[in-house]
Amino acid sequence: MSVSNFTVLHEDASCGARLGSLKTPHGDIETPIFMPVGTNATVKAMTPEDLLAVGAQIILANTYHLYLRPGHRLVEKLGGLHRFMNWQRPILTDSGGFQVFSLGELRKISEEGVRFQSHLDGSHHMLTPELAVRIQESLGADVIMCFDECPPATADYDYVRRSLELTTRWARRCKEAHRREGQQLFGIIQGGMHFDLRARSLEEICSIGFDGYALGGLSVGEEKEQMYGVMECCSPLMPRGAPRYIMGIGAPEDLVEAVRHGYDMFDCVMPTRNARNGMLFTSQGRINIKAKVYEEDEAALDPLCGCYVCRNYSRAYLRHLYRAGEILASHLNTYHNLYYYLDLMRRMREAIREDGFTEFSREFRAIQSQN
Repeated sequence: MSVSNFTVLHEDASCGARLGSLKTPHGDIETPIFMPVGTNATVKAMTPEDLLAVGAQIILANTYHLYLRPGHRLVEKLGGLHRFMNWQRPILTDSGGFQVFSLGELRKISEEGVRFQSHLDGSHHMLTPELAVRIQESLGADVIMCFDECPPATADYDYVRRSLELTTRWARRCKEAHRREGQQLFGIIQGGMHFDLRARSLEEICSIGFDGYALGGLSVGEEKEQMYGVMECCSPLMPRGAPRYIMGIGAPEDLVEAVRHGYDMFDCVMPTRNARNGMLFTSQGRINIKAKVYEEDEAALDPLCGCYVCRNYSRAYLRHLYRAGEILASHLNTYHNLYYYLDLMRRMREAIREDGFTEFSREFRAIQSQN
C-alpha cells in the first residue's frame, strides 16, 4: 500500500503544523490524532461505545501482550481483532519491540531477533521481525509497525549506532515479510538523542519505503529539551506525503509541541494510567482528585469541559469514588481524561485550519505554566 493513503489537507501558515487524512479499511482518520492505548484488546475501563463517545478515531493494541495472551492465532480464528473486541474503527498495533526490550535481563538480542521470557509464566519465546509481522497480520490491524530495537536514553553513541543498524536490517526483513493487502506498514526511526544518527536512520528507513514513518526511542528517560530537539531535527527530513508518528509521548504540552513541528499521530498510556491514579487533566492544568481540598467541592471537574463526567458529577463525588476504591472511579476518570486528550487534538486541528496554531500553542503554554 502506498503513501497515497495519506493526504496533507492544509499546512498552517504560521508553523509546521498540518492537517491530514489517513485512509484505512475501517475508516478515514483526521490528523493530528491521539490514539488511546488498548494493550490487551481493551482500553482499560472503557467500552467501545465510550471510546466513540469521547471522539476516538483509532486505538492502539499491543503485539507482545496479545501474542502471549490469548494468542494471535486464536484472535485470527475468531475473526480478527476488530471483531474480537467489537471495535469497528481503525486499529494500530505496535510490533512489541518496546515491551520486549523493557524486559531487561529476561531477553537476549541477536541478529535473528530477541529471545525472551514471558512476564506471565516464564516461558521462552523468540520474536523475530518476520514473526512480529505475522502476528500483526493475524490480528488484522489497519496499521502495523516494523520490529525495532529501542535503546535507552542512557545508551552510549556506539551502542545507539549499532542499534539503528540492526533496526534498519530488521526493517528490510519486515517489509519483505509483509503480505496482507489493505494493511499499512510503518517504519521506525531510531538514533537516540544523537541528531546525526537520527538523520542516518531516517535516510535508511525512508530508502526502504514504508506507508508511514515513526520516531521511536522517545519517552525513555530523556529530558524534554532532548525530546524536543529530536522532534525538530527530524521533522524537515521526513517525507511530506506520509504520516509522521511519534511513539509513546503523551504529556499535553509535548503533543502541542510535536504538532507544531508537523507530526500527525501519537499514543501514550498517560491519560488512562493517570486516570486510574487519580490525576486528571483539565483546561486549567492537572488536578489530583485525591486531595482533601476537593472533599466538599461541588464544582464540575472542569467547568469548560463538555464531557459526560463534567456535565454530571462534582469533584467531591469523584474524590469520594477514588477514596472508596470504587470501580466507577476508574471509568469516570478515564472517560474524562480521554475526552480531554481527544478534544485537545480537535482544537489543535481547528487552530491549524485557521492558520492560528502558533497563537494556540502560545496560549496553551501560558495556561500550563500557571499550574
